[in-house]
Amino acid sequence: MWIVAIAWMFVVLLMSIAEAVSPIGSVLGAIVTFFLYGVGPLSLVMYLLGTPMRRKARRAREDAADEAASSGAVKPDAGGLPPSDTVPPERKEA
Repeated sequence: MWIVAIAWMFVVLLMSIAEAVSPIGSVLGAIVTFFLYGVGPLSLVMYLLGTPMRRKARRAREDAADEAASSGAVKPDAGGLPPSDTVPPERKEA
């Protein structure tokens, strides 16, 4: 997947250079070519191709959270220390 993306960006880069140095081309045209033929479509394709991996990772996180909740492994405090009373009890004056 990455080799195709690298090759596509190489081709788009060469197209942009050809546009910039052409007698009838311009640098602005080269920039537009680079973004409209290269960066935009490639980012969309890479996002769509990464969807199964993101879905798999999300399911793994949800399964791990469900498993931890059902086994009772969730602790009320993250430090594992016993709860302590930080505020002393209020005493009545006689």
